[in-house]
Amino acid sequence: MQVILGTKIGMTQIIGEDGVVTPVTILQAGPCAVTQIKTVETDGYNAVQVGYGQGKNLSKSVEGHIKKAGLNTNPKTIREFRVDELPEGLKLGDTLTVESFKIGDKVAVTGTSKGKGYAGTVKRWNFQESRNTHGFKGDIRKVGSIGSMYPQKVFKGKRMPGRMGHDTVTVKNLVVAYIDAANNLIGLKGAVPGPKKGIVTVEGKE
Repeated sequence: MQVILGTKIGMTQIIGEDGVVTPVTILQAGPCAVTQIKTVETDGYNAVQVGYGQGKNLSKSVEGHIKKAGLNTNPKTIREFRVDELPEGLKLGDTLTVESFKIGDKVAVTGTSKGKGYAGTVKRWNFQESRNTHGFKGDIRKVGSIGSMYPQKVFKGKRMPGRMGHDTVTVKNLVVAYIDAANNLIGLKGAVPGPKKGIVTVEGKE
């Protein structure tokens, strides 16, 4: 099963045997423990729930949930992956590692993008600045008119100033370029959403 949770370490370069330099993002991926297995008969759908990291001060309900899987540690992050069919032989307490991936596999990575805070329309939506002459008095980054008076309201989705970033972002078709099973490291060709030390999920198609 090609799913795993990890922590973004940062970007670097690797040099192949042919001398080609490849930019990669290094992730500290796994090991992840299977904390729950959901089936169509019991839950209405098939899914595998995995835990990653070392947490503390967890609630009693989560601690009880982890004990059912026979785990001695409390995972910091718990995520669920829906699947069409459950992998054969998978059971509670099993460990998922980067060894389930191989170089050349295509994966989808989901993370939380960097938060930019409150931003205007020029930064947030790439609006053009107003002209800096003829009475604008330097207000070249203001929004200006947002439409006619008829609706007497602002439609949802109107591109205006607001919070920018800190969104769930999925990047598809990233290629696995590096694997270090001994140190639980995986390198993906290209950029991965989120800051350093951010939690990401890696999901591939077997």
